Amino acid sequence: MRYVTSVERLAIQRGIQQGEQIGEQRGELRGAQKGEAAVIQRLLTKRFGSLNAETLTRLQTAPCEQLESWAENLLDAATLDEVFKDN
Repeated sequence: MRYVTSVERLAIQRGIQQGEQIGEQRGELRGAQKGEAAVIQRLLTKRFGSLNAETLTRLQTAPCEQLESWAENLLDAATLDEVFKDN
């Protein structure tokens, strides 16, 4: 088995820490996206009735910035199409 120097050990530890941080950030972003999509889905369903599969897919795959835009549109939209007018 090859000897691992203290510099190599530190580099490995640093790489592991960076990997954990990136994983946490991605998890937080994904959690925020899922939460926003769930709230918008509930609001849209309450306001416009059942949502079709295409709309559900759009909500589940949209980035947070797009979801925020749709949430703002929801306040004034008279139809479901008006909610998604930006996209």
